[in-house]
Amino acid sequence: QVQLAESGGGLVQAGGSLRLSCAASGRTFSSYAMGWFRQAPGKEREFVAVISWSGGSTYYADSVKGRFTISRDNAKNTVYLQMNSLKPEDAAVYYCAARSGLLVSPMKHEYDYWGQGTQVTVTS
Repeated sequence: QVQLAESGGGLVQAGGSLRLSCAASGRTFSSYAMGWFRQAPGKEREFVAVISWSGGSTYYADSVKGRFTISRDNAKNTVYLQMNSLKPEDAAVYYCAARSGLLVSPMKHEYDYWGQGTQVTVTS
């Protein structure tokens, strides 16, 4: 089993930046693709970004391309989401997720483990 814990959420002004972290436990962490999802009030949970187990492949939702960057440090069992040029519509609870496999995927049903989420608030 993989256990995930997000951190780094907070309150930022539109146009600002924030970096989220996801700490993972489990000796198989490096064998999992890691993804970020978000859910705003009244909306469906949506895909944000994913990185392969090796870090060699990444995939982003169109809404965040050019603004967000996902990365991972397997030695630290941590995946990051650097968020720049934040917009009010980026406000949501952000969840870290893990899936077994070598390929990246934006499909939430393919992810096996989820963190508790961290709140990101963007003011206008």
